[in-house]
Amino acid sequence: MIALRKLALCLHLLRGLLTCAVLFPWLGKTSRQWHIRRWSRRLLRICGVDIELIGAVPATGRGAMIVANHISWLDIFVMHSWEPSRFVAKSEIRDWPLIGWLCEQTGTLFIERGRKRDAHRVLHDITGCMLQGDRVCVFPEGTTTDGTDVLPFHANLMQAPISAGLPVLPVALRYCDAATGERTVAPAYIGDLTLLQTLDAILHSPPIIAQIAFGQPLQADDGGRRALAEHAREGVVALCRQLEGETAVPAGGPSATAAESTATGNPV
Repeated sequence: MIALRKLALCLHLLRGLLTCAVLFPWLGKTSRQWHIRRWSRRLLRICGVDIELIGAVPATGRGAMIVANHISWLDIFVMHSWEPSRFVAKSEIRDWPLIGWLCEQTGTLFIERGRKRDAHRVLHDITGCMLQGDRVCVFPEGTTTDGTDVLPFHANLMQAPISAGLPVLPVALRYCDAATGERTVAPAYIGDLTLLQTLDAILHSPPIIAQIAFGQPLQADDGGRRALAEHAREGVVALCRQLEGETAVPAGGPSATAAESTATGNPV
């Protein structure tokens, strides 16, 4: 069974590569987002992951920066399954075979960490994307955790929403056992674990629910980027605590959460 799911994942990756290579050059933004959302939801289904949206889901169509806690490489596809966004990722990912090219084709913005000049370039790119109506998602912790805590937020990229005069949307992610509602660390991409080891843990795990909790949008004020980063972290921490209290499984089990997630866009 696990071998068949891995084969399905390989075929699904190939489908994504072909879609980007053959269709994306001819598609507009809306059509690309439809394919990204659909592909991401299918990926999660193969991995045995359903989505549950918690809180008032923000209206789409306006540029903003999304800030979230970071647990797994799955986080990107969980967010895409709600609404495709531009992600900011370390430049090393661009060199990953196949995956790096796929990320680039779906709008990822790459940054060379440690190079101040490159940070200025990325800030300019993020600001431009948001002013064009895109949502840019960043993980300000700068690394992944097992989800039990939220690390301090790096403030550098917070200058972009300040410069653009656009809101910051705090979002919290949590992975839990679909049967019990208890938090699971199966998707956690931490320590010395490789991507393939994390994938094995996910595939061997019981069905998982990925919860996405939405906070109130934050507007930049006179406090500057450090204050905005701290306020955003406080918002994410509060949402994480809220999720830890969400122990009840939705009526109907995992299939109900899938129905909720597809209500915000085109079904798979």
